[in-house]
Amino acid sequence: MNKESKIYIAGHNGMVGSAIWRNLVNKGFKNLIGKSFDELDLTNQIAVERFFQEEKPEYVVLAAAKVGGIIANNTYRAQFIYENLQIQNNIIHQSYLNGVKKLLFLGSSCIYPKNAPQPLKEEYLLTSELEYTNEPYAIAKIAGIKMCESYNIQYGTNFISVMPTNLYGTNDNYDLEKSHVLPALIRKMHLAKCIQDNNWKAISDDLNKMPIEGVNGNSTQNEILQILAKYGITISNNDTLQCSVKLWGTGMPRREFLHVDDMADACVFAMQNINAVMADANRDVKNTHINVGCGEDITIKELAELVKSIVGFSGEILWDYDKPDGTKQKLLSVDKLNKLGWKSQILLSEGISNVYSQYIN
Repeated sequence: MNKESKIYIAGHNGMVGSAIWRNLVNKGFKNLIGKSFDELDLTNQIAVERFFQEEKPEYVVLAAAKVGGIIANNTYRAQFIYENLQIQNNIIHQSYLNGVKKLLFLGSSCIYPKNAPQPLKEEYLLTSELEYTNEPYAIAKIAGIKMCESYNIQYGTNFISVMPTNLYGTNDNYDLEKSHVLPALIRKMHLAKCIQDNNWKAISDDLNKMPIEGVNGNSTQNEILQILAKYGITISNNDTLQCSVKLWGTGMPRREFLHVDDMADACVFAMQNINAVMADANRDVKNTHINVGCGEDITIKELAELVKSIVGFSGEILWDYDKPDGTKQKLLSVDKLNKLGWKSQILLSEGISNVYSQYIN
């Protein structure tokens, strides 16, 4: 892959895709292709076929996906499995038909069994049952890994897969209905801090940019407080406007978090340095995907306290024990990638501080 190579980034407007785009531009790559949803519906087989025939990309990064947190995964189960299967089937197959030199497929750490040993090694894939709350999404991603492996075996393609841990960073999704845990924590604690500071202008600005179930900055204060209470942000003392933030579960599950700029750098490293493992009589090509993470995890409770400190929220954090925790721990083994020559660089506290600065600005 050289600086003039024609590279298609599927999902270039998303958090991961946009980070990969920035990384490539910063490294001097000049011939990048990106299409918005309005320009190209990746679930539409005919539209994707036409795009590949017209554009003929040399390299493909498949960062497009329907994603969300535990609530979204459990609520929109049919959409998560259908849309993700459609997107990856269309792009992977057309990459084969149109002679793409290399494809990078992005999966997720949720592909691993919920009770697998920690840290999660690549060979643990398909060894036992998945976490039920995100099973449809995980099955779609597993299918993508196996599709890449199968095309490599049958057709001699160079399709590789990377499995990122939990990501955060620029262009994250802060929709409280559908966001992952870290952006949700940042937004909840920011809004709670604004209430404590009696800063209704900041609250109105926030809700005008990202309404919550139709409630925006033009809604009444009572309407705003009602919708925030639904998502766990409540006033616990009317006299001082002291707020509390209630979060799902016990706070005890452990999660690993990687800044999306680190993830993007790992993806470009993989495209430049890693090739598919080809089948022969003496080689097993199962589980050829590569984990991408920082190799360290933190409890959700510790994460909440860290975000609270960075945001400057002084209220109480409460826990709703009736809500699910999800998998108890998801720490990726990154030995494989580290041995190939790549390691993460951005510390969690530094990354969250930068993200919060971007959010409030």
